[in-house]
Amino acid sequence: MKTSSLCTCLVACLAIISTPVALADNAPSFSGKDRDLMRLDNGVVIEGRDIETPDGYTSGFRLIAGFSPLRLPRLDLAAEFSYRVSDEVPTQMGENSLLVNSVSLGGSLMAGVRIGRLGLYAKSGMAGWEGDAVIPRDALDTAGTTRVTGLGARLTFNNLVSRLEFEEFDAPDMAHHNLLTASLHYPF
Repeated sequence: MKTSSLCTCLVACLAIISTPVALADNAPSFSGKDRDLMRLDNGVVIEGRDIETPDGYTSGFRLIAGFSPLRLPRLDLAAEFSYRVSDEVPTQMGENSLLVNSVSLGGSLMAGVRIGRLGLYAKSGMAGWEGDAVIPRDALDTAGTTRVTGLGARLTFNNLVSRLEFEEFDAPDMAHHNLLTASLHYPF
């Protein structure tokens, strides 16, 4: 591909992303579907989501409360609370294989920006966990805290809303909580 045609493609993509949204989409950059948001009179937006990993080990929920400052309407600020339960997760402790049940509670601060149809956000926080060995029963139980970081993007095109998010726990014992999620929503 020639450089000039590549530049033309990039300019066209930026023009599509930066044009105003055809619908009145005032959803924050970190949100999923606009109709799932609870909007309070003071401008706070609340969203709840279930957490379910594809391997079936972990389930839980997230609660996000955020707002956009009046003078900076394209900036989104939020706080996230998450609760996760994992059942019989295979893991390694030294040379021993274990099955572990774990419970974690976490909190993160989120900041995002909306640029036309594109919303980008990042999050950073902490999570605490407790793990109990199921097999073998005499293995050591684990507990601790770790840093949680994440990045995400939301792109709206007419009625289609696409989201991509990566979230990472900075502890080897909690690697089963690392998530990469993608979704497409087309309300009709």
